Amino acid sequence: MATGTEPPATEPHRRGGGVRTATRAAISAPHLRTDRWWLAPAATAAGLLAFVVYSTWRAFANADYYAAPYVSPFYSPCLAENCEPMKAGPNWDLFGSWWGISPAIIILIFPLGFRLTCYYYRKAYYRGFWASPPACAVAEPHGRYTGETRFPLILQNIHRYFFYAALPVAGILTYDTVLAFRDEHYAWGHMGLGTLVFLVNIVLIWAYTLSCHSCRHTVGGKLKHFSKHPVRYRMWQWVGRLNARHMQLAWASLLSVALADLYVYLVASGAFDDPRFF
Repeated sequence: MATGTEPPATEPHRRGGGVRTATRAAISAPHLRTDRWWLAPAATAAGLLAFVVYSTWRAFANADYYAAPYVSPFYSPCLAENCEPMKAGPNWDLFGSWWGISPAIIILIFPLGFRLTCYYYRKAYYRGFWASPPACAVAEPHGRYTGETRFPLILQNIHRYFFYAALPVAGILTYDTVLAFRDEHYAWGHMGLGTLVFLVNIVLIWAYTLSCHSCRHTVGGKLKHFSKHPVRYRMWQWVGRLNARHMQLAWASLLSVALADLYVYLVASGAFDDPRFF
């Protein structure tokens, strides 16, 4: 029986903020959690924002991205005529001289698109920036929820195609890593601290890429009987084990690619010389 203080069953109820309806418990407090639930989304937002600021600065800097034999992963492959000479890395002059801004803008759209539409990163920035929701058992501060059914969030559905584009990018970064075993005179047998930085980065890049949910579905999806496809079943199990660590690999690879670029920047700008082991 209605008491006169409860909202009609057909109208939204927003007491205390967040999405509230007559079918939910009429609790005036926005949530009942007493722990520091806000630390996780705040740390997520801070980490992603720091990477966005750094990568934007480096992408538009258009300088100090090559220190033989290392080329920044933000600038590889270099597809414009205004690139620095990069004999140690793939350099295809596909855009010619008309492309006047940083060549990193051409290629970064693919790995960034892959990450932005990644299932883990969706969860991360939905919670960290849109508070949708900010944490478990904490109501959203929005009047309604439409999920990924409307523009622009419906564009998240193209994640699989960004996964396909991320594969050749990872292959090119692998090539760059192999070339990191050459010195500035392009002679094989070099190994410096930068070589190790690139090795760690490419391992994490591949681990993150292959742990993707789209990769798992591509490998083992649409199979009615795993017993008839033992090879794909083994691959699906392997990718599944990586997928269980997708969050950790997402952050580790994000940090490693930024550190690889920072290392090239410091060497190219003359901050220090690349320490060599042999």
